[in-house]
Amino acid sequence: MPTDPTRPLTGARLEEDLAADNTLRPASTREFIGQREILEQLILSIEAARARGEALDHVLLYGPPGLGKTTLAKIIANEMGTTIKETSGPLLERKDDLAAILTDLQPGDVLFIDEIHRLARVVEECLYPALEDFQIDILIGEGPHAKSIKLELPQFTLVGATTRAGMITAPLRTRFGMLHRLNFYEGADMERIVARSARILEVEIEPEGAAEIARRSRGTPRIANRLLRRVRDWAQVRGDGRITHEAAARALKMLQVDERGLDQMDRELLRTLIEKFGGGPVGLNTLAVAIGEEEDTLIDVYEPYLIQIGFLHRTPRGRVATARAFEHMGVRPPASLQGELFEPL
Repeated sequence: MPTDPTRPLTGARLEEDLAADNTLRPASTREFIGQREILEQLILSIEAARARGEALDHVLLYGPPGLGKTTLAKIIANEMGTTIKETSGPLLERKDDLAAILTDLQPGDVLFIDEIHRLARVVEECLYPALEDFQIDILIGEGPHAKSIKLELPQFTLVGATTRAGMITAPLRTRFGMLHRLNFYEGADMERIVARSARILEVEIEPEGAAEIARRSRGTPRIANRLLRRVRDWAQVRGDGRITHEAAARALKMLQVDERGLDQMDRELLRTLIEKFGGGPVGLNTLAVAIGEEEDTLIDVYEPYLIQIGFLHRTPRGRVATARAFEHMGVRPPASLQGELFEPL
């Protein structure tokens, strides 16, 4: 039976979406759309490293979630003709965890560490000599008979990804040869991404339908692909299978994604800020408690786009809703906020 687009993403449907995400990922620089300056620099560095027969220099990718950090790490491995080993900062709790991964690497391999800002300090310090000298210290034995030996590692490339670049320590940051910030995608690139994904999913989509999905995707490919799959469900169940402008608009309305790409939680954040706190300023902790969400989720998931479109300011006194946010929510700004300038942090 056709899937119900209103059903929560759990169980088999979540697995289906995760599998679809992997299918839709570009596998090479030729397939990757957007982030042109970053892509151009990576292509140049990859070609130079391959010509010299060396591992690519270490790369730090940072920016909001869903913009392609993991995809670029896999593309780097593919273009270098090597294997990628994936892990995340919170999983590496001890030096032994890191040592086990490093000693299993082959020459030229890519080690991808997601959420690298969450590395334990002892693990991070153990990583320094591995990045600089391709060596790691291993402690053998216990007590007075313990001794440290150095193990030589093959040359490898570390690709670190983070949504919180400010939490990367200076010593770790300086050990990356390339640092790239991924930005939200432009409208034309988003339309191309939606059209490409529709071809892979073998769903018929009109240019106007692709444009409507792209417009409401917050400049984020991950969101665009998720919305595309839900609109495909709607078109299959309640339409003729084609994604037209009307089908996309009706499906996204049912999904409670408005014309600016704001979903129910985005609007709840703005509604709370406006109705309960008069537009702010209000502290992050207070706002998080008021809407029942984690502070890190607000910072990483919701705030970047709201700030990007001019709906939210981070000020020294707290979060502030802008006049645009009041207008979008259909509320007249109080006189105290009209014409006032806020200095962003």
